[in-house]
Amino acid sequence: MENEDEVFRLESKTNLDSVRRQAKWAGLKPGMRVADVGCGPGKITALLHQMTHPGGTTVGIDQSCHRIQHAKSSYGGEGISFECKDIKESLDDLGLFDFVYIRFVLEYYRSKAFEIVRNLSRIVKPGGILCLVDLDQNCLNQYGIPSRLKNAIDAVMAKLERDADFDPRMGIKLYSLLYDLAFQSIDVRIEAHHLIFGALDCVQDYDWTRKVEVAAQNCGYDFEEYENGYEGFYREFKESFADPRRFLYTPIICCRGVRSV
Repeated sequence: MENEDEVFRLESKTNLDSVRRQAKWAGLKPGMRVADVGCGPGKITALLHQMTHPGGTTVGIDQSCHRIQHAKSSYGGEGISFECKDIKESLDDLGLFDFVYIRFVLEYYRSKAFEIVRNLSRIVKPGGILCLVDLDQNCLNQYGIPSRLKNAIDAVMAKLERDADFDPRMGIKLYSLLYDLAFQSIDVRIEAHHLIFGALDCVQDYDWTRKVEVAAQNCGYDFEEYENGYEGFYREFKESFADPRRFLYTPIICCRGVRSV
């Protein structure tokens, strides 16, 4: 999804009420030292920091230095900082945290997810919380659209899984990642993330259109279902997505565990 408008897409689609509810459920409390891993433009980092008041501190971590610069200029301040780091590498120099949060990142690392979570577990202090958040069946649960459009979307997701290490079913794997790393008091919460029916709002339209314009167009799939390839696919997607009869949902799975003392 990397493109010049990605910061805007990430910020516009973020539902802070949902993030606040999930973080509170996971155990985020005032006074904690928090790491927001894969923080992107920093909007969620700022929310998590607000939830640690009074007395808390927060570090946003992302491998995109462009987004880290945006986060520093937009959300930097007392008690909140941002670091450009590769989450596949050691983060030990950042110290230990009471609460480590990673949302919508592991899905981009299908083959490396366990190693990344193991790496993150090293910066969770004993008795601290690691919270993993990701989607399950990402972009795959749709009804009321033409069968060739559904087939093309499924084929695009399968190609991304094979060639780009993307995992549309990362959410269902989160529990096992914490279990295999011997985390304690593991708990799971599931709710709807995408839930689209009836009239389409502008945020949903922009978010999904950009996914098609960036990921689908650039994934290398030939869209053999359509005589004019991607252009035909794009046109039918826009028409079908705007149809108030279509129904689409994606579950979001939140999994939290406590590092053994």
